[in-house]
Amino acid sequence: ITGCELEKLPDGTVKSLTVFDEYGFDGEDFIAFNSDPQQWIDKNPKAEETKREWDQQTERNQFLQHYLQTCMHWISTFNNTKKSIQNQAPPDVHVFVKKAPDQSKLVLSCLATGFYPRDIEMNIRLDETVLEKQTSSGIRPNADGSFQMRSSVKIDANHKGSYDCLVIHSSLTQTRPVLTVWTINHQTFNGIAAALVIFLPVIGCCIYQ
Repeated sequence: ITGCELEKLPDGTVKSLTVFDEYGFDGEDFIAFNSDPQQWIDKNPKAEETKREWDQQTERNQFLQHYLQTCMHWISTFNNTKKSIQNQAPPDVHVFVKKAPDQSKLVLSCLATGFYPRDIEMNIRLDETVLEKQTSSGIRPNADGSFQMRSSVKIDANHKGSYDCLVIHSSLTQTRPVLTVWTINHQTFNGIAAALVIFLPVIGCCIYQ
């Protein structure tokens, strides 16, 4: 049996208590490694000769001690990964539009916020085709430990079509996408497309992995 004994602290971290490498023979305890003095403990009279031989193998014992001590790192990594999975938060997705300097254009933006963990993919699409020349804010932290990201793209104010925001994040576990599209209204008001002042409710298209 090879492994380590750990204590989980209130803050979720782990503390190493001991590591062990133990062997049995014929259903009885035989010999065990003591990592502190790097010596073997004979737990059976039949193990005395084996103990003397293995105590002389200093390089092997040093390697074994290092190998066993990495047990704490492995379990800490597993514990943190498990904690991250349990604490996942889905993104809250919003789509909005504003006037561009070129009045024939609009700036369509998609904002995903409140998600955890950090990795996320986001694309603005026209008729389910990803648009080119999108600009991104990159992934930024929120004060509560979650993250946010914004992508924007210039679109033709007079182009007929349906736009949506496609977001892929590990917290999204459903297989059916949720989609509400943003559609340009071609009526005009004071020479500016009505879409500039009408904010239709939009939910990002969420594809779950």
